[in-house]
Amino acid sequence: MRIRYSILALLLSLSIASLASAQGTRLLRHPTVSRDSVAFEYAGDLWVVSRGGGQARRLTSTPGAEIDPYFSPDGSQIAFTATVAGNTDVYVMPTAGGDPKRLTYHPASIAYADGLPMDVA
Repeated sequence: MRIRYSILALLLSLSIASLASAQGTRLLRHPTVSRDSVAFEYAGDLWVVSRGGGQARRLTSTPGAEIDPYFSPDGSQIAFTATVAGNTDVYVMPTAGGDPKRLTYHPASIAYADGLPMDVA
């Protein structure tokens, strides 16, 4: 009887795990689209992929969270909001990757890249 319950529990666990993996990734958020690329937030980092599909490239990898990506009109830069050392500010970086440039220095914990003119970079 005990073996039966153990086998049943094992089968139930395996079926739940296979259902969870079949549903796909659920942490993709805030996609933004340019002429050539799609940028999105995944697990607190920014990623970019070709609009035609393919392998996504990670643009950021920090302990803080980078959110709300927005492409510049020509698609060469991405503005985003990041929390560094408890302070939330707007940053911009090349779409190809590189070092982010901080654009705002707010003492408060709220700043958003949405609506920021890209010519300030």
